[in-house]
Amino acid sequence: MEVLRASYSIPREHRYESTLGYMGHSHSFESRIFDMNKVTILAAVAIAVGAAAPAVAADLPARAPAPYTKAPAMVEAAYDWSGFYIGINGGGATSNFDWSADGFGEEGSHNATGGTFGGQVGYRWQMMNSWVFGLEAQGNWADFRGSNISLLSANPEFAGDQNQSKIDAFGLFTGQIGYAWDRALVYVKGGAAVTDNRYNVFNGGALIDNATETRWGATAGVGFEYAFAPNWSLGFEYDHLFMGTNDVTFVSTQGEQIKQDVDLFTARLNYKFGGPSYARY
Repeated sequence: MEVLRASYSIPREHRYESTLGYMGHSHSFESRIFDMNKVTILAAVAIAVGAAAPAVAADLPARAPAPYTKAPAMVEAAYDWSGFYIGINGGGATSNFDWSADGFGEEGSHNATGGTFGGQVGYRWQMMNSWVFGLEAQGNWADFRGSNISLLSANPEFAGDQNQSKIDAFGLFTGQIGYAWDRALVYVKGGAAVTDNRYNVFNGGALIDNATETRWGATAGVGFEYAFAPNWSLGFEYDHLFMGTNDVTFVSTQGEQIKQDVDLFTARLNYKFGGPSYARY
């Protein structure tokens, strides 16, 4: 019995080591259980958050629509009449002449008609978007002529006389005021006029007397012009020339009082330098 007891007795230090070993094993197992519990809790929290997310999103206010932005205003390029211009013109005219011989009385009247061709140069200012102001000089060659038999033919001094009037050239120096609708321009004009006149007296087909003069007067007119290209415009114009009555001395020293006026109709083609278009809203 003593032998058996001795064989089954365990030394104290061994028992202690055995006990530590068991306890150490027990502590490692409990740590693993604790780690598993943490994973389980985190997974449960994640599932709960995922389930609650749609509900929270439903409670959020809807995103406001993007603010409405008005499209920028369309910009239209309007024609600008400002600038220097040069051009040509052509047309026709009729001019009325009344002759009255000094000391004898009326010799009668006639119309001098014909064609004309010339040019013009000027400058315009466009202000307040639509009002147009300008200055212009125009010079034309002309061939306006007409005649009548003298009403004093009963007088031997004038018997058989045929009086002829002729305009060889004229010039206009005017100011303009107009109103523009983009490329269309309507204007009135007024200023000074000058004509180069020639007077002839024929008898039996032969020239027996003549005189020449440069006559100054006034003019007023109205016109319409349209810009069909950036720098080109086509226009039509009517002018009346108030040339008054002048005393004209002929080569024969015979004096005549001659009254004159002119109605002028022309078409005009102008080229404008500069004056770019401006933006109009």
